[in-house]
Amino acid sequence: MAGWHERGAADEGRAAASDRLKAWRGGPRLGTAYYNEYLPDPSRLETDLRLMTDAGITCIRVGESVWSTWEPRDGEFDLEWLTPVLDAAHAHRIDVILGTPTYAVPPWLARAHPELAVVRKDGTSVPWGGRQEVDYTSELFRGYAERVIRAVVGRHGRHPAVVGVQLDNEAGLHIIHNEHVVARFRDWVADRYGDVDTLNRAWGLTYWSHRISEWDELWAPAGNTTPAYDLAWRRFQAELTADFIGWQADLVRPLVADDTFLTTCIAYQRPAMDDVAVGARLDIASGNAYYLAQDALDLEREGAGGRWYADDVPQLVLMADRMRATRQGPFLVTETGAASIGPASLTRPPYDGQLAQAAWLLVARGARLVSYWHWHTLHSGAEVHWGGILGHDLEPGRIHAEIAGIGRQFAAAAPWLADAEPDADVGLVYAHDSEWMMSFEPPLPGAAGVGDRGSYARIVGAFGRAAIDAGLQVDFVNDRQLPDAGELVRRYPVLVVPGLIAASDPTLEKLVEYARRGGRLVIGPRTGYGDDEGRMRAVRAPAIVGPAAGVGYREFAALAEPVEVVRDGVVVGQAAGWIDGLEVDGAEVLLRYRHPLFGRWAAVARHDVGAGSITTVGTLLDRATLADVMTGAAGPASLASPLSERVATVTAHSLAGPQGRGWVVHNWSPEPRTVSLARDVASVLDDAVHRAGTEVELASWDVRVWREASSVAATNARAV
Repeated sequence: MAGWHERGAADEGRAAASDRLKAWRGGPRLGTAYYNEYLPDPSRLETDLRLMTDAGITCIRVGESVWSTWEPRDGEFDLEWLTPVLDAAHAHRIDVILGTPTYAVPPWLARAHPELAVVRKDGTSVPWGGRQEVDYTSELFRGYAERVIRAVVGRHGRHPAVVGVQLDNEAGLHIIHNEHVVARFRDWVADRYGDVDTLNRAWGLTYWSHRISEWDELWAPAGNTTPAYDLAWRRFQAELTADFIGWQADLVRPLVADDTFLTTCIAYQRPAMDDVAVGARLDIASGNAYYLAQDALDLEREGAGGRWYADDVPQLVLMADRMRATRQGPFLVTETGAASIGPASLTRPPYDGQLAQAAWLLVARGARLVSYWHWHTLHSGAEVHWGGILGHDLEPGRIHAEIAGIGRQFAAAAPWLADAEPDADVGLVYAHDSEWMMSFEPPLPGAAGVGDRGSYARIVGAFGRAAIDAGLQVDFVNDRQLPDAGELVRRYPVLVVPGLIAASDPTLEKLVEYARRGGRLVIGPRTGYGDDEGRMRAVRAPAIVGPAAGVGYREFAALAEPVEVVRDGVVVGQAAGWIDGLEVDGAEVLLRYRHPLFGRWAAVARHDVGAGSITTVGTLLDRATLADVMTGAAGPASLASPLSERVATVTAHSLAGPQGRGWVVHNWSPEPRTVSLARDVASVLDDAVHRAGTEVELASWDVRVWREASSVAATNARAV
């Protein structure tokens, strides 16, 4: 994977910003969101910054949530209240990420222009009183937004403490149905299809008399039932979000120093968010990495998934891997939990050691900054139970002390981690198009007999969890980012493609060629069934991939209840949610169903093709069974582990850099575990050396950071 500095250097327009980002390669770093303006006593600024310094916090995020403080009345600005914060941060050598405040509009603007409210699918308007209620595509809104951006960033963007600007925050919350947006969508469709006859054929509009003869006959999306229409509508909405962030980037760039980086805080589950498209407008990706603590971080637990937070360990790992994929390089965590997340009902203060576990996991997967939301627990507003580093009493306690310990660890590890990048031996393909198609027509059952609109996330998450359980390291890759087949083989010995229902012919052909060239391809249910227009293909499924995989199917089924799966007649696990009725045509059957109808079909089949292989999984298997299938499909791990054998609840994530390879080893368990070492390793944190063959005890919720002992000796020799 190309290094982030290489990507930046290739973009002449952002070369200077990449130079500034290089300073962060000496990380990892700790940060926090700091809202001095929210404090009951803002005069405690020096106390807060001293406590941050004591904890090793070297970056704060400010200003993104308070438009009404920046501009209390229309055209009347108060810009100096932040100056003492910036000056004091600079004096304490704390860097600042300054946010544009456009996601939380002031009441005077909402009152003056109620027409700016987002219109929902049902025609109702989003009422003011939360945040992100405004149609940010409106030229009227952008006039106000540009004014406040120019005022705030123009005043503070070149302050020596400011190293980066966050553009808006967590964009893409709403699918916008305002009339001018729907009219713009019609123009967008006309521009892409050229004439109505082409559109009628592409979307299959003969059905139910949906054929149009003029562009103004294209109906509003609120009444749409056509899958191809919905896919286009979701693509369009995601483009609006990327355009809004790009518009802000174009405004801000001339207002800041050449070496100031631009980013935005991405909430990856937003319905109008295409993180790859947004990431292309940024200098570095950043976003939320929230998770439930306590027993949810026991690796033996399996969470429900599909939420805005991770509720088990594999989901947290995959969350970090997804963030890295946004720009295929290192990233910033601009928000993660400190004492707790969300409303009172989600209050799960972490057990001792769990904050360090999560921080090191994020760093192991490519984070250059781990920033907590937020410094102090709020005393008013909607998030008074969202626990900060300091509680409501504003006194340092257990959470502050543990984060201070992480800060010391980060400082000790910084020389080794400079330029280190995470390894991956599995590429996990995901696609927004498939996510949107499954949201429109969910294949998996949800509550009360309604399809689960999070079906795609559940399918991809199941295969990602299986890879992690198999001891493999994952690299997300968007289907639009896939390199040529030769590069895919060089990058990923194993490529996993679950749920890719919206796939172009060239993408599917590339997957087959990847296998022919020696890659081990794993495809999951629904892959290759539809095309990139959102239509169901008129061929035996899975299209293009199926003949090479030695399988095909004509029937499929949504499962009301789990079905047993067997190997050689012996029950080994269960299938749930969905079945593609795989008929083999040369492939070896690995698992079948025990069922009067489904028993005629394969659940899992494998076929050699060229120098590689294709394993087809036609269902969602239980966790242990799918991990076993993944182990068999992947073969031996391509990356050397420091452990002589895998131990339950223990993971080892590796990084490689100029100072050699190292590992972040976790015990995700309330029980101690003993591991045996396969090689000499040295602690990055204290240089204690452990010899191959020795046993090391990992305490409950423990994390160790090791590197190859030989690299320690070489470094010491150079120093002498």
